[in-house]
Amino acid sequence: MIEQDADNPEISKTISAGGIKTNYHDVGSGDPVLLIHGSGPGVSAWANWRLIISELSKKNRVIALDMVGFGYTERPEGFSYTMDAWVDHAIGLLDALNIDKASVVGNSFGGALALAMAIRHKDRVDKLVLMGSVGVPFDITYGLEKVWGYTPSLDNMKELLDIFSYNHALMTDDLAKLRYEASIRPGFQEAYASMFPAPRQNGVDAMVSAEEDIKSLTHKTLIIHGREDRVIPLQNAYQLMSYIDNAQMHIFGKCGHWTQIEYTDEFNHIVKRFLET
Repeated sequence: MIEQDADNPEISKTISAGGIKTNYHDVGSGDPVLLIHGSGPGVSAWANWRLIISELSKKNRVIALDMVGFGYTERPEGFSYTMDAWVDHAIGLLDALNIDKASVVGNSFGGALALAMAIRHKDRVDKLVLMGSVGVPFDITYGLEKVWGYTPSLDNMKELLDIFSYNHALMTDDLAKLRYEASIRPGFQEAYASMFPAPRQNGVDAMVSAEEDIKSLTHKTLIIHGREDRVIPLQNAYQLMSYIDNAQMHIFGKCGHWTQIEYTDEFNHIVKRFLET
């Protein structure tokens, strides 16, 4: 476990979730919303959702955790990073916080996890927001291959930020430096490299939920995707839309994989309205 730093906004509260010492943010009151981050190198709940948490927490209790293996959550030695393990960890956090049901917002990898949670624990999930989501079959993209195959260097991180974004002006040298430094903290890269080894198509396939299971979902679902996403194909959004009866979809033009960063205000407005209805 990485030592906590009171000056680091990525580190907040700690709780045992399914036996795993878990770093999480818990802000606001009202109906609970669980935010699940993506799988980029150096990611944490705060890095992924820092522009979202305060706005959503105006009307909801917002919980954003570092999934096991990411951020400042424990990395148990010899841990097997699988969808079963990640689902158990997320449900374990809800259990630890005595939350019976929460809406779930999942980004990319987090979208696949949100889908799996809703399928396996239907009564624990209220509404679903799937953003640039994995969870249906696709051929791994060049962008995702680069993300999961990341080896730490500042140049490699700059390349990833360009892949993630449409508006490259938002991806500053300072941001690249921060994300690179996060990716080389003790234990981060070792755990990360073990999650998605080559051939990385296997990682995509392991996150797929069965078509009939997705079609069985009755949860109210919002699907969000960037039209120019080079990490997760836009076709995923259309596939999910065709599978989930109670779904609506918003596609952002001139937008890459990080809709919550490239279109923060619009993202917040759409998600807040969806959660309220």
